[in-house]
Amino acid sequence: MASLPVYDASGSEVGKYEIDPDAIAANINKQLLHDVVVMYQASARQGTHKTKNRSEVAGTGKKMYRQKGTGNARAGSKRSNIRRGGGHAFAIRPRDYSYRLPKKAVRAATRMALAGKIKGEQVVVIDKLSMDEPKTSAMAKMLKGIGVDGKTALIATSSVASNVHKSARNIQGVSVLPVSDLNAFEILRPDKVLFTKEALDQMKEGGVLSKSQAEAEKPAADQE
Repeated sequence: MASLPVYDASGSEVGKYEIDPDAIAANINKQLLHDVVVMYQASARQGTHKTKNRSEVAGTGKKMYRQKGTGNARAGSKRSNIRRGGGHAFAIRPRDYSYRLPKKAVRAATRMALAGKIKGEQVVVIDKLSMDEPKTSAMAKMLKGIGVDGKTALIATSSVASNVHKSARNIQGVSVLPVSDLNAFEILRPDKVLFTKEALDQMKEGGVLSKSQAEAEKPAADQE
């Protein structure tokens, strides 16, 4: 059982949050985490790369010189891939790199990533995070008070928080996501993960931290 300190907006410790990382994920499968992270990275690729083949480059189609009698090797098109300015032999075409792993594997990886962050003491809990208006300086002061400044951080909220997002978007290395959008890649990427107490409660009640769901999907995660 892990006991996470709970801070207020000023950086003062106001309590403890008890959570069991072993109940979230009994074991951490590094290969599964790697596969899921690569899946998200592949899906983020634009795939708009393209090179020209010999039919697309500019140049005449006339035979460069007669077939015999010159002493040179026979040559036809000036747009051949072996000549400067010619087309590529195996031209690169736009393509979609995205693919999906099974849902159970992706959910299991999310739990494993969070359990690993908790065991590595990289999870911070704040009792409440709400802003009446966007204020970057107030967000920066709050992060400094709880010791998250100078590091990459993910702020996880219970729902979409527009003012919190706008306050953090100009701080380098800081991102904001609702718990419904969390995945293994987003959890593993930053140095620290900052949860609101309400967000962690929401996840424990029916989200990715549901113990019954974890037990039901444990065989699938082990197979992956």
